[in-house]
Amino acid sequence: MTKAKVAILRTSPETVLDDTIRLFELADGPHSLKPGAPVILKDNISWHYPFPSANTTPWQLEGAILALRRHGFQDLVCVQNKTEVTDAFKGEDLNGYKPIFEAHGVDVRFNFKDEDMRWVPFKPNARMRALGEIYGDDLRIPDFFIGRNIVHLPTVKCHIYTTTTGAMKNAFGGLLNHKRHQTHTHIHETLVDLLAVQKEIHPGLFCIMDGTTAGNGPGPRIMEPVTKSVLLAGADQVAIDAAAARLMGFDPMSIPYIRMAHEDGLGVGDPREIALVGDDAAAAERWGFKVGLCFHKFAGWVTWFGPTKFMQKVLTRPPLLYLGNFYSFFYHDVIHWRFKEGRIYRRWLEESDWGRLFARYRAEGTLRSR
Repeated sequence: MTKAKVAILRTSPETVLDDTIRLFELADGPHSLKPGAPVILKDNISWHYPFPSANTTPWQLEGAILALRRHGFQDLVCVQNKTEVTDAFKGEDLNGYKPIFEAHGVDVRFNFKDEDMRWVPFKPNARMRALGEIYGDDLRIPDFFIGRNIVHLPTVKCHIYTTTTGAMKNAFGGLLNHKRHQTHTHIHETLVDLLAVQKEIHPGLFCIMDGTTAGNGPGPRIMEPVTKSVLLAGADQVAIDAAAARLMGFDPMSIPYIRMAHEDGLGVGDPREIALVGDDAAAAERWGFKVGLCFHKFAGWVTWFGPTKFMQKVLTRPPLLYLGNFYSFFYHDVIHWRFKEGRIYRRWLEESDWGRLFARYRAEGTLRSR
């Protein structure tokens, strides 16, 4: 039986760009994408503030561009999305993406700007576990995504609703727009549905995942950043999420979205059926991460998972939606960033080798331009 392949490499700030190119090759990236087709780079901005482990790193983005260009993929465009609690423009600026785009000639489009793309009706061929019930005949996706390869750029981190978040969760913001909040009660099923949709619209899928600083705790924002200095890559979105989950210390098949995607034949979630290549010592690590508790997780439980979930349609529509958005802004951007996470970030810049690399990107813009 042919196993799914996931590449894992130990890396360092001095070698990370070359390591990313090698990683892309080890994971069969050049053969996983359709030659000649444009490539969407789907970065991950979980928080517009540059909190370590929350967002695509600048070296992850630049390394992906270099790897793709080396293997003949010249037509690259980054697609960004906003959410009710993140600002894409602020995020690309504070996380150091804009100078990289400019240096390497990569265009940026926004899925919420009408001049960049249109949201068109889409009827999946695959059986939908949740989206059919939520959207009915009104499921829409960005027309710009259809027919293009996509490379996801998530980080290795925990998530308060899905335990872990990575390749599969990274499609959420790009492919869903209206009614997105109403999918949270069925978030695991939604991620499986979105992978099925991706397989219908993209001629090639790939993921380069950054674990240089990984996120432990109630992610995807207020976490404990932990230096791990690893990179992962793979074409099988289920397998790379399973490999990352196992590194973090979770049983992949106990995580519903991984198990269901495996059962639906959308990828491989069973570690026994995944071939890990690259660095055996790094692949054997188990970090003992825990999602833990926080008030934001409790608030989400009240809205989406607890006995009051029947009120979800009311709670996630104006005017109560605006109140929820303000709460999230105040909780994350005012309280946590000002009094905790902002201080962690500044300490990371001074004390961590990866933080110092981030500061270098902020000062120089790019490490290796065209």
